[in-house]
Amino acid sequence: MLAGASSIALEFFFVAFVVLGLLIYLALTLQIATRRRAVSPDVNVAPKKTFGLPEVFLGGAFASLVLRNIYLALTRSPVPLSSPNLAENFLATVFIVCFIAAFLKLRGIDIDSLGGFSKTSLKRALSTAVILLLAATPLILVAEAITQNAFGGGSSRQEIVDLFNSSQTIEQRVMIIVLAVVVAPISEEFIFRFFIYGVARRYFGIAVGLVINALLFAAAHTHLPSVAPLFVLGSCFTLAYEWSGSILVSMAMHSLFNSIQLILLAFPELVQQ
Repeated sequence: MLAGASSIALEFFFVAFVVLGLLIYLALTLQIATRRRAVSPDVNVAPKKTFGLPEVFLGGAFASLVLRNIYLALTRSPVPLSSPNLAENFLATVFIVCFIAAFLKLRGIDIDSLGGFSKTSLKRALSTAVILLLAATPLILVAEAITQNAFGGGSSRQEIVDLFNSSQTIEQRVMIIVLAVVVAPISEEFIFRFFIYGVARRYFGIAVGLVINALLFAAAHTHLPSVAPLFVLGSCFTLAYEWSGSILVSMAMHSLFNSIQLILLAFPELVQQ
């Protein structure tokens, strides 16, 4: 009797958690829409240079590269992830970020202003990220539950999760932690949210830009069972960036999310597998 009442209470709490998360992100969406309607251009202020056709072509090239990697992942036999693979991914990611940054600098685009890097402090970005990630968590869990029902238990784990679980050396685990907590949040948010979303938003609007960006973000991980949770996660990151005006917020959310995932892996007794 007591166990049944406890189960009902937990289900009620989770449903309320989901509703609260939906309301928070709906409120962000409404605030974004309201601000967009209220903003009027100041004719006395020269407009800041933003993304143009050269960025469209560059963004299209990166999107094509992502789609190519997806095709190769689906048509070739899977290759076990290893430390050399992680190192290669790290170098490739750093190169892409540096290339985009150098390209925008040569075009005379102010990356700091456009990405809102100095718009907020790290402390405020982190506190905002904590709140928005808490609101996003139930939405991600719902997508995860749908995935589990469709693909079976444990199928949504990505290869890097298995590599972390099976790693035998502290060096390999440190490499995974650095990549997941520092490199991936900074590089992926810069590429997907700042650049690809920024270009798509410039020419197609916020809604279409968000969908394109979230789909590419989910697909880039080349893991079909994770597409739904990653799509929701990418959408929440994009809304957080659009609402706050600073890419630091989505970077902090991304880093916190990955950190929590690693903590649950390192201490599996904290949560049921």
